[in-house]
Amino acid sequence: MVSGQTGRKPITGISSMATRQVLAELARSYERLSGRPVAIESVGGVDAARRVQDGEAFDFVVLAADALDRLAAAGRVDPASRVDLARSGMAIAVAAGQARPDIGSEAALREAILGARSIGYSTGPSGAHLKRLFERWGIAGLIEPRIVQAPPGVPVGALVARGDVALGFQQLSELIHLPGIDVIGALPPDIQATTVFAAAACTATSQREAVQALLAFLTSREADTAKSRNGMEPA
Repeated sequence: MVSGQTGRKPITGISSMATRQVLAELARSYERLSGRPVAIESVGGVDAARRVQDGEAFDFVVLAADALDRLAAAGRVDPASRVDLARSGMAIAVAAGQARPDIGSEAALREAILGARSIGYSTGPSGAHLKRLFERWGIAGLIEPRIVQAPPGVPVGALVARGDVALGFQQLSELIHLPGIDVIGALPPDIQATTVFAAAACTATSQREAVQALLAFLTSREADTAKSRNGMEPA
């Protein structure tokens, strides 16, 4: 996502897929405001963390807060630069036009999952939360043959849209703009899992001031509307 501007070194970042859309929008806005090009690569969160851990050169990284904290502990990001960007809850999707099961309570959602032909989730925080729920509900073994886990970097909604998954779960920010699906609602409040996404400068960056200016913009009130538009809440 490097702009057409020349003569200025891009600020490079890597993020998980959950923040891909909002970061793309905010990077374009920042480029217009500052004249500074920004290039962000969005991949599966596990892959993003591994690449930073392995020393790949980026100026900043955006990940779920716990993953970012592990990178800070490993000396790969500067903890003093860490900022919380946004919060994202989990949502549920079916293929466009398909019947919408009752998901209004924990008991109703459990029944919807038991009745679903197949259930899809990701390798990220939302998938980990669902696995814990299934264990607590005592249905993990029963539904295991119907579980489809999206490969890293592949939206669960894409599997729903093409019929590979009947009931898909992921961060709302990853489902909200995908074609071919209907987002039928969020997880009931008593079992909702909200992920905080945070950003920090990588210790390898040679553009510390430029990164700090970008992070200040990403956490400013000017960025709040874009976060809401992309299914997230300002942190």
